[in-house]
Amino acid sequence: MSDVPILKDTERSTGRGALQKNIQAALALAGAVRSTLGPRGLDKLLIDDDGRTMVTNDGVTVLESAKVEHPVARMIINASSVQDKIARDGTTSTVLLCAEMLQNAWHLVTQGVHPAIIARGFRMAETHARAELESISFPSLRKHRILATKTCLTGKGHESMQALLAQLALDAAEAILVQGEDGAFADPTRVKILQQSGGVIGDSQLVTGLVLAKNRIHEDMPRHIKGGKILLIDGGIERRAMMGSVKLNVTSTGVLDAFRAKETALLEEQVEQLKALGVDLLACKEGIDDDARMMLTKAGIKAFRRVARSDLDLLARGCGATLVHDVKRAQESDLGAFISSKNETWGTTVHWIVETEEGGATFIAKGSTEAVLGEVERCFADALGVACQLVEDARLVPGGGATQVALARRLRRYAESIPGREQLGVEAFADALEVIPRVLAENAGLDPIDTLLNLVAAQSNAPADLADCIGLNVIERNPRNMVEMGVLEPLLILDQGIAGATEAAISVLRIDDVLWAKQDPSMPEVPQME
Repeated sequence: MSDVPILKDTERSTGRGALQKNIQAALALAGAVRSTLGPRGLDKLLIDDDGRTMVTNDGVTVLESAKVEHPVARMIINASSVQDKIARDGTTSTVLLCAEMLQNAWHLVTQGVHPAIIARGFRMAETHARAELESISFPSLRKHRILATKTCLTGKGHESMQALLAQLALDAAEAILVQGEDGAFADPTRVKILQQSGGVIGDSQLVTGLVLAKNRIHEDMPRHIKGGKILLIDGGIERRAMMGSVKLNVTSTGVLDAFRAKETALLEEQVEQLKALGVDLLACKEGIDDDARMMLTKAGIKAFRRVARSDLDLLARGCGATLVHDVKRAQESDLGAFISSKNETWGTTVHWIVETEEGGATFIAKGSTEAVLGEVERCFADALGVACQLVEDARLVPGGGATQVALARRLRRYAESIPGREQLGVEAFADALEVIPRVLAENAGLDPIDTLLNLVAAQSNAPADLADCIGLNVIERNPRNMVEMGVLEPLLILDQGIAGATEAAISVLRIDDVLWAKQDPSMPEVPQME
């Protein structure tokens, strides 16, 4: 009987051919961000469809901006995106580690080792490496946390900018730190970033409280308020517009006056309700009628209108308030509390600064151009994410490739205790970890093999209590104690990076059949004329 094709209009690759193509896609993706790693890493110029440009060396920004269609490459990009959301750093390292694991696995596959066995070895190595990572970590002081935050900015901007943003990011993280039942928690979304063109990066500052480029709706309203109650309205205080097309026949002027008087009375009722609730501060998403503005001024209520919904959400979280759609539906339980409210003029713009009881901060980013401002904002966001982790979990590990080399040494000793072929997978995992110091050396203009051998020898010959701290000093181009140099990284970054890279690599290894459905160009259907 002749073979009957079952899959029509479908391209299919199976076995080693499919695995080879998938690994090639992973290596190509890693090659796109390889040169950005480390303090000597280079930047990428990104140009979108509209011609807008961006200069950055942030790995996840480069990958997410690129139009990648290969499904395996998309899987690795997703792993990098998860790393960015959870750890805010280590995205490039995750991609490099995953690609190196797949390349080492391919060498084993060509020698006859089944991918499933390699995957089991990778899983065993991941479990052991993450356990050893805990033993390498150490608790930190505040000065160590500043250095660790600064390390995440390595290669981004100049030295003074890194030091400033690291300090401000840690200050912001401590300002939003909340002690809950499950421990300390710092939510970076509670820090607002406000861009101001002009000046230099060194003029950037952190303001305690929420800052909005808003002025009070009347100059007679109080400029400064120390403490009180705040109401947030997801609407406005305006005259009601008639629904639909309505035509009024006014037979006398008294009828029109009565109509307007009723509208004013409705506004008065809303202001009276605000007074009854004891509202001191009012923020509305929409407008406030001119008559209501005068009434609020007489009532001593400071009001702001046209406040963005995102800012209202930040105010609600900081003050413990609930957004209401209408003043008439507001209850005392919907009110929030604030410590102070004031207006300050910066340059030519009036800003509203609210200090809340639940904490909060605003980072004022300054720069000479829009491109500089964008890079400062991205760098601060990364530093803030790392700082928030550190105030929650202050454990650190040495940077500069020291931890990766130490884990690789321990994994090779662990592999000697495994009798099966999984031992080869563990050794391949250990070799993959060393891609980090090798790429750091490459980007610094050093020979990667000689540098790695010197680094391994330095750790092997150092005292046991200092061995794990020896990493690559790319400035002096020799092995040094990373803890003494202040090159430190949060434990979570490396832990999440190893977990994410391993998961992505194993997912690729388990694919032995790729089906591509052919898509022919189609014309849109022409509507039929009746």
